[in-house]
Amino acid sequence: MVPRVFITGVTGYIAGDALSVINAKHPDYDYSILVRTQDKADIVKKAYPNVRTVLGDLDNSELLRQQASRADIVLHAADASDHEGAARAIAAGMIEGHSKERPGFWLHTGGTGILTYKDDQDGKLGVYSEKQYNDWTGIDELVSLPDNAFHRNVDKVVLETGTKHGDVVKTAIICPPTIYGRGRGPVSVRSRQAYELAKLILTTKYVPVVGEGKARWNNVHVHDLSQLFLLLTEAAAAHRPDKELWGAQGYYFTENGEHYWTELATHIASEAGKLGFVGELKQRALSKDEAMQQAGFEAVSWGWNSRGKAERAKRLLKWQPSGPSIEDEAVNIIKDEHSRLQKRQ
Repeated sequence: MVPRVFITGVTGYIAGDALSVINAKHPDYDYSILVRTQDKADIVKKAYPNVRTVLGDLDNSELLRQQASRADIVLHAADASDHEGAARAIAAGMIEGHSKERPGFWLHTGGTGILTYKDDQDGKLGVYSEKQYNDWTGIDELVSLPDNAFHRNVDKVVLETGTKHGDVVKTAIICPPTIYGRGRGPVSVRSRQAYELAKLILTTKYVPVVGEGKARWNNVHVHDLSQLFLLLTEAAAAHRPDKELWGAQGYYFTENGEHYWTELATHIASEAGKLGFVGELKQRALSKDEAMQQAGFEAVSWGWNSRGKAERAKRLLKWQPSGPSIEDEAVNIIKDEHSRLQKRQ
């Protein structure tokens, strides 16, 4: 039987790239794609004539419930880590439409901003930290983070669905860190954190140092992230029963490296200088309020630590990230941002 796959966020960066990989390998799957407008639906259909588009948004709980009920696999990426209402609607639909004999599979997109709660709570920025979470040896800690952590309210909806109703709904939370690389989706091909950093460097002509400048974060190339979505989709289509894949243990980091934000900013500035986009730049310290004024929440994140070791996908799914490092990709990041700024002038 051909798997029925419902995907949200295809006009965005993460799901847009993931669909390109999944569809290329499995064009026979029955795809339903949530889009907000007919204009966007036309773009998606042009790129993927074999998919069915569904007009609606995340506030349309009944539509989400219906689509989740009908799908064998749900890949949720549209504002997935923060829109609790959408998560609850998907949960209700998955529970309603599936059974022990025909379980549903929910691939949910989280984010490693959830690991920054202590820095946020302490009110400190750019402080060095040795703390590192682990999605294999430290899974119990990871699925029991404090309620005040970013994204935790939505994580709890997914985890509760995958444990209380684990015989009917198999859940997996895919938790990416800083994502980089040009996406292959039909609309959005740009990520946020590193790209906003490059944009700030190009427009303000300085190297930002948030707080003490010693915070670090994991990173992953978008193509490697999409490979994990593909592997989990295939595991779901095959109805792999492994308890380590789903539910209370189904929580996946996707890192393939780590960067200090100040070092990355300095490196991006250096690449911009080599390209002749900027001259020699000096560092400038930013407080939390100044960072928010300059580049919003992304700039504040440059002062927080988010460190998680990705072992689960490698052990269970043989996930092997192989994309270029964020340092190697920096020249393309700065070129893309320079091009975007030129087009806006």
